[in-house]
Amino acid sequence: MSAPVIVLGAGPAGLAAAEAASASGQAVLLVDENNAPGGQIWRGGPQRWRDTRAAGLWTALRARPHVTWMAGARVVAPAGARALLLETADGALIQPWDKVIVCSGARELLLPFPGWTLPGVTCAGGLQALIKGGMPVAGKRVVVAGTGPLLLAVAATVREHGGVLVALAEHRDSGDLARFGARLALSHRGKLLQSLQLAARLRGVPYLRGAGVLAAEGSGRLERVLLRHRGREQALDCDFLACGFGLTPSLELATLFGCAVEQGRVLVDCAQRTSVQGVWAAGESTGIGGVDKALAEGRIAGLGAAGVAPQTKDLRVRGKAQAFADLLAQAFAPLPSLRAMCTDATIVCRCEDVVAADLAPHAGWRSAKLQTRAGMGPCQGRVCGSACAFLYGWEAPGLRQPVFPASAATLALPQAETQAETQAETQAQTQAETQAQTQRVDTLARAHPELPQQQTN
Repeated sequence: MSAPVIVLGAGPAGLAAAEAASASGQAVLLVDENNAPGGQIWRGGPQRWRDTRAAGLWTALRARPHVTWMAGARVVAPAGARALLLETADGALIQPWDKVIVCSGARELLLPFPGWTLPGVTCAGGLQALIKGGMPVAGKRVVVAGTGPLLLAVAATVREHGGVLVALAEHRDSGDLARFGARLALSHRGKLLQSLQLAARLRGVPYLRGAGVLAAEGSGRLERVLLRHRGREQALDCDFLACGFGLTPSLELATLFGCAVEQGRVLVDCAQRTSVQGVWAAGESTGIGGVDKALAEGRIAGLGAAGVAPQTKDLRVRGKAQAFADLLAQAFAPLPSLRAMCTDATIVCRCEDVVAADLAPHAGWRSAKLQTRAGMGPCQGRVCGSACAFLYGWEAPGLRQPVFPASAATLALPQAETQAETQAETQAQTQAETQAQTQRVDTLARAHPELPQQQTN
């Protein structure tokens, strides 16, 4: 498909970027690996959205004939200097690009503890996504644990869909939460109001502050979770344990283009331009900050790709959203005490079943991979990489292409197309040479009609 602007990711940042770029008449191709737009925050598709901003953006995009929506498509690897290899339900394709806006979002930080691989144990946002996708939780007993505001949103979703909230266990203590609330009251009153509204929806749920997860237990699947709260251990029977310890930017697509990354996020300038010419980035990939930050950055990136300068209002909204993101990062950064959750026998790399005792003696990823195969499974270290960075201070492993698992047929497409192009070029060259030879013979025959036909040939 031909489009001056390609937006990778249809979450809040991607939708805002596509809307801003297409508003000036630019043709836009919006690509997402999911079958419905919205990303993780606005999951479930337009029929389930409650945020009017999501509906407004999608309605505007669907009304513009120069916007193309490509669902269920995953970027796998580069296919030449200015083309991408994509895998879709209908097969692989090579998509040329001129301008790209990367809105790849984030994934959850998973910190290992005994029993975290049991069925029924999920990340906090993962359980929320499953519920929004239609998984029934009515009557199921759920414990939500970890740290950060996401826990409140997940707990509210569980209760709204009929789940029984056994407890909400926040690792930060009451003092930390009070200081965070006070800072919200000073400069982010809208966010404080949202928090209070969520808390009101959770009235009656045991809220354990300063509580940490010790282990998940069960025979074949989760049956109970062990917590430490106020110096005492307690066991809570449950069917699901949703743990959230924060988010980490998804950098696969940005690194595929060769964009500079620093401190775990894509580096961008004031116009959301990356270090690579023709590539912009917006949303959680440039730093965790929530919907407001994603929308503001997406709009600025979309305008930039369309050759339009951002408005003062856009810059002001982004600045305020970034200030809130910085506050979140300070208030809910994982505490060093969370490392105590991981015992020697705890599995850290679940793809290769590598336990902490096998990783502890190593100084970094290279040694650990060579000796234990950690980070060499299907996820390429996406899960254990962030965990080991927190546990041991290792630099996260570099991603290799293909950045996502892909079929052999998809990976063979660029070579097949190259061979086809080479064959076509060879055929064209042969045909041109044959035509030239024929023309020379005809010219010679006209110039020397006395010569026999055999001699001219």
